[in-house]
Amino acid sequence: MLGVLQGLTEFLPVSSSAHVRVVSAFFGWQDPGAAFTAVIQLGTETAVLIYFRKRIWDTVSTWTRSLWTPALRQDQAAKMGWFVIAGSVPIGVLGLAFKEQIETVVRDLRLVGACLIVFGLLLAVADHFARNELTLDKHLNLPHALTYGLAQSLALIPGVSRSGGTTGAGLLLGYRREEAAEYSFLLAIPAVLMSGVLELFEIGEGRAPAWGPTILATIVSFAVGYAAIAWFLRYIATHRFTGFVIYRVLLGIAVIALVGFGVIPATG
Repeated sequence: MLGVLQGLTEFLPVSSSAHVRVVSAFFGWQDPGAAFTAVIQLGTETAVLIYFRKRIWDTVSTWTRSLWTPALRQDQAAKMGWFVIAGSVPIGVLGLAFKEQIETVVRDLRLVGACLIVFGLLLAVADHFARNELTLDKHLNLPHALTYGLAQSLALIPGVSRSGGTTGAGLLLGYRREEAAEYSFLLAIPAVLMSGVLELFEIGEGRAPAWGPTILATIVSFAVGYAAIAWFLRYIATHRFTGFVIYRVLLGIAVIALVGFGVIPATG
């Protein structure tokens, strides 16, 4: 069930980590923890690698060759490599600096519910004022990459949403919805891979589930996530984020109410 949730929600602006946390609490399961969440994200990130394999290969190969071929350094694919690296720095630094808090304090469901509401409303504002004009190949630059990266780092808190935060930042910068979402997916690759690999050593320890269930959840999240990418990119090409915003706000209110009435515990 958690693998399906991860696959369905990782690429939608609704926060996959919040859904894993909330559903676990609702069914009375122990909070699987940040390590389990990070590892099963390797499944959805594998879906990104396969879905965008042509762009990723072009970016990686051109960027690598540009290191010793100066003529390639002005190629947009080579620049994209540097932009992804630069945009990954904020979440890497903050993730290491606040690792303990990410695994404990920020998983409080009251904070999760509040983030679902607040950042959902911020996404609505970004969508309302979006110019929906710029493209990655022509307009992405270093300041924009760092802005995307700072927005992505907020997703260390369950309820913010990596997709929602970075796509919202792209909308405020003037990018087309599908372009902002695509860069959001590409930018997540280094952060998710590094986080997942580091947390592999925590599986089976403490609150993290054993290897068997974790591997199963990761495989399921890959299959579901691949389908979710294709649907989401088609959807936002012609639709606003209104439905996702309404869903986030209602879910956030429900989570806070359930905790307030003692139906589910605030902590895992």
